[in-house]
Amino acid sequence: MQRIPSALSCFIPEGRDVEREIHAAPHTGEKVIQLFRNKSEFTFLASIQQRSSSSGVILSIREMEHSFFELESSGLRDEIRYHYRYNGKSRTESFPYRLADGQWHKIALTVSGSHVLIHVDCNKIYERVIDPPESNLSPGSSLWLGQRNRKHGFFKGVIQDVKLIFMPSGYITQCPNLNRTCPTCSDFLSLVQGIMDLQELLAKLTAKLNYAETRLSQLENCHCEKTCQVQGVIYRDRDSWVDDDHCRNCTCKNGAIECRHMLCPPVNCSPEYLPVHVPGQCCKICRPKCIHGGKVLAEGQKILTTTCKECKNGALQKVTETCPPLNCSEEDRILPENECCFVCRDPDVLSSG
Repeated sequence: MQRIPSALSCFIPEGRDVEREIHAAPHTGEKVIQLFRNKSEFTFLASIQQRSSSSGVILSIREMEHSFFELESSGLRDEIRYHYRYNGKSRTESFPYRLADGQWHKIALTVSGSHVLIHVDCNKIYERVIDPPESNLSPGSSLWLGQRNRKHGFFKGVIQDVKLIFMPSGYITQCPNLNRTCPTCSDFLSLVQGIMDLQELLAKLTAKLNYAETRLSQLENCHCEKTCQVQGVIYRDRDSWVDDDHCRNCTCKNGAIECRHMLCPPVNCSPEYLPVHVPGQCCKICRPKCIHGGKVLAEGQKILTTTCKECKNGALQKVTETCPPLNCSEEDRILPENECCFVCRDPDVLSSG
């Protein structure tokens, strides 16, 4: 197993967004470049605690503006990004996952030929086929920790136990249990206990199911009636009532209210009477009419003579009604039909009273 020197296995405290310079010494960077050459399989390991909703580079190996290897965690888009080069061109693989949550995480990125695997906290979250990354790093490449260069990609948080391992399945060194194929005695006892717990839970669920089936069989013999409630009054199924406010006949049908407008019979009034609506009744009735100056007035109609009068029981009776003052000119005042008070023609002009 080959790993980068322990000098890079350190931590980065949370810092300000200013220029900083955390990179390997030239001789260390050259050693890493030599280890990468002609290697088609390697694993990057680290333990990180990244500030919530922040973004930054965990490790970067680059020459000028070209990244041969770069692992980035974006808390703005909640994804892990792996930057590499293939046939002289930059490539990026994005993996949706939230590392920037202020909690400690173990991360392992393994490249094996054209496969890339990502483990977080010893759980494999992604395995993907990619173009084989270039492994012939340039001699002038630099190794940066917690940033991309002197000004960009600053990681905010803590990075510890950074390792590069050039061997198959290098993530096993971070999570040894992933390589176990047979359970230990302790594991076996835990499995037995888990099975016993499941059996007990199954027995309880079976008893509850039997009880529910018994209750259901009893309910099948019952007649469940749906009722209707209107303004605090409860009506049973198929009950009918009259909705006086809207002149409708209503019926309760299986919990739903169905209403139909009432049908009024034709009103045939004598010449001295006219059909009119009376408060509290849905259909018109015959009431005595009034005649003033050749004009026929129905019950309840008003007319303005020297005073305000209303037709009641076939005679005009004086109505005491106080009209509010208006703030418009007399030319702009109109008298609505069946009213005794003038109003302003323009509806936007309000009365001063």
